Amino acid sequence: MEYHITQYDLEQGALEIQYIEEFFGEFPRKKTAAEIVRRLSGRRHLILLATAPLPDDGLVVPVSFKVGHEITLGETEPKLADIVHRLSDNIQFPGRRILYTWIGGTRRDWRGQGFFRALTEQQESWAIEQGFDEIVVKTKNKFYEMRGTLDHLRFEVVKYERNTGDNAESKVYLSKKLLPEMVRRHRSARSVVEIRN
Repeated sequence: MEYHITQYDLEQGALEIQYIEEFFGEFPRKKTAAEIVRRLSGRRHLILLATAPLPDDGLVVPVSFKVGHEITLGETEPKLADIVHRLSDNIQFPGRRILYTWIGGTRRDWRGQGFFRALTEQQESWAIEQGFDEIVVKTKNKFYEMRGTLDHLRFEVVKYERNTGDNAESKVYLSKKLLPEMVRRHRSARSVVEIRN
């Protein structure tokens, strides 16, 4: 199967992500296009969206997405500064480029078909081309499917922050070091189109 992926520029990509997040009931708060633009402006970032035809009528719809951006030791935005602080004992920031996978997912009825793997492999290829050294991601203990997917994609747990009130809400931080030879191990066939304004 060939996966059809679109790489968006910031403005159009933010609108596309705002739209697709409406299909995710498990996300307690959806991101707005304005919030996405604010977070990504002025930093290296990647917005990817996978599409597929509906089985009934062939209409092509967005089914999976992934948004990542660079994080550095000098973050001033409070949420990002907090993430860097929490990871600083587990991830080497000085002299290295770190890509943070901020948001992403696959619509429930399309899961298990390789879309998220294809997006992750495309993100890895792009990150290696851009000179990044490592990708990090944060999830919650309760997102069992996501944790399983990240395990299959060879992300390693680098930190676990236990929520004493509810272990399902505990935070899990994972990372994957990027090496040029890993692109040869990618399994998904992908066609990628770049949309720029």
